[in-house]
Amino acid sequence: MESLRTVVRAVTAQLVVSRTYSQPLCMRLRYEPADPYVVRAAFFVHSDEPVEWVLGRDLLADGLNGCAGHGDVRIWSAANRGDPAMYIALGSRAGTALVEVPVHDVKTFLERTETVVPRGTESERIDWDAELAYLLSQS
Repeated sequence: MESLRTVVRAVTAQLVVSRTYSQPLCMRLRYEPADPYVVRAAFFVHSDEPVEWVLGRDLLADGLNGCAGHGDVRIWSAANRGDPAMYIALGSRAGTALVEVPVHDVKTFLERTETVVPRGTESERIDWDAELAYLLSQS
C-alpha cells in the first residue's frame, strides 16, 4: 500500500473583479488523507496570512464537468479566451469573490489526490470510533 501523503499544489489564479478586469491571485490547494473528503483552498490576498476555504473534493471534481454546488460555494468550468478555466464563486457575510483557475491545474491536483486516496474509498480512512467518541464528548 502506498504511504499516505499530503498533496499540495500552488496555482496562479485570477481574482475576477469585473467583466473586463481581473488580478493575479496566489492560491494553494491542499489535500490531507486524514481528512479525505476535503480540499483546503488558501488564497493569498495582500497579506502573508491566507484566506482559507474548505471545499469538498467531490465538489471540485464535479465542477470540472459542469456546474456544482449551491449557496456559499459554486463551481463550474468554461472556455475563457480559448483556455479551459474553472470558476469558483465564494460567498459569505463578509463578501463574495469569483476566482478563475486553469482547469489543468485543478485536474492535475485532483489526479494526484486520487493516487493517495481513490475516490469512493474515503470512508475507509476515517476512524469512526474516534469520531463517535469525540461527538459524544461534546454533548
